[in-house]
Amino acid sequence: MRQLNIENEVARIVAFIQNKLKSTGFSKTIVGLSGGIDSALTASLCVKALGSQNVYGVMMPYKNSHPDSLGHASLLAQHLNISYQVVDISPMVDEYFKHYAPDADLLRKGNYMARIRMCTLFDLSAKHQAIVAGTSNKSELYVGYCTQYGDSACGFEPIGHLYKTEVKAMSEYLNIPGPIIKKKPTADLWAGQTDEEELGITYASLDEILYQLIDLKKSDQDILMSSVEKHQLELVHKKIRQSEFKRQMPDMME
Repeated sequence: MRQLNIENEVARIVAFIQNKLKSTGFSKTIVGLSGGIDSALTASLCVKALGSQNVYGVMMPYKNSHPDSLGHASLLAQHLNISYQVVDISPMVDEYFKHYAPDADLLRKGNYMARIRMCTLFDLSAKHQAIVAGTSNKSELYVGYCTQYGDSACGFEPIGHLYKTEVKAMSEYLNIPGPIIKKKPTADLWAGQTDEEELGITYASLDEILYQLIDLKKSDQDILMSSVEKHQLELVHKKIRQSEFKRQMPDMME
């Protein structure tokens, strides 16, 4: 796995955030706070770049969301001393599925929730004149573990170049509250859901494979010689291939 100089990387991201806002004419940014480590790191970096007065947090729980999600998001907002609000998305989600899709499965519901959250975030961005900061990391973007036009929608991606294991290392460096760093990663889209279980691979294994594929551009044969299991490599290849459309702008006729 690559060895980042965390201090230098933080400085690079801070400069990136500052330059992005300068080039787009914004002075503030808005972040959806899920209670997870990715949004916590994004908000922390934005505060470091812009000051707490220029970062606004939004928590968007659903009625079945784990209580820790809202609790940890609130903990982070207080830790960073940023203003925030809570928007309960339950009425918006429930009305749609009650009237138009009562037979929808968990995946459809989860994707809908992600898009409702982003609609809410973009509306509030207009109210507060603040650009939406994305919270996706490189690991999840490359295997498509995101909802198109949901959590993948944003004005810019401060941590989109960081692997999940690097997100954790940087979060520890920036002293993000321990409960957020230590808990199992989850999108909290349904009860008991965890990211690694849904992905079918640990982040440590996923990051190592992606690093060798993307950064080092190694062949499959060379990767398999580095103690990577064949079924894991095949799984990652499949996820990258099947999610390529999520990383592209929509096709357009010439």
